[in-house]
Amino acid sequence: EVQLVESGGASVQAGGSLRLSCAASGHTSKRGCMSWFRQAPGKQRDRVAAIDHDNITIYSDSVNGRFTISQDNTRTSLYLQMASLKPEDTATYYCASSLWDCATISATTIKYNSWGQGTQVTVSS
Repeated sequence: EVQLVESGGASVQAGGSLRLSCAASGHTSKRGCMSWFRQAPGKQRDRVAAIDHDNITIYSDSVNGRFTISQDNTRTSLYLQMASLKPEDTATYYCASSLWDCATISATTIKYNSWGQGTQVTVSS
């Protein structure tokens, strides 16, 4: 199993930027799709960005053009660069790993087998 640890969450003002990091350890060779999800209080956990082993990326409509997902060559570090932040981006952000390729799974949490503990992002207006 893959262990994931997020960091970088903070409180920022609207229009600001933030970079989240996720450190992966364990059976990293068995990872397929790596993703960032977020969950606001009382809402479901939604995927905002995903990246495959060949660096093909997928973004939700809500963050497309503002967020950038990336990974290092060894796939042991995952990043989410967030720009032009809005109050509606406020949520706990989770790093997640799947054994499946991004193109073969939906944007739901079902096919993700490893999760981090989450990091809080708060955007004030």
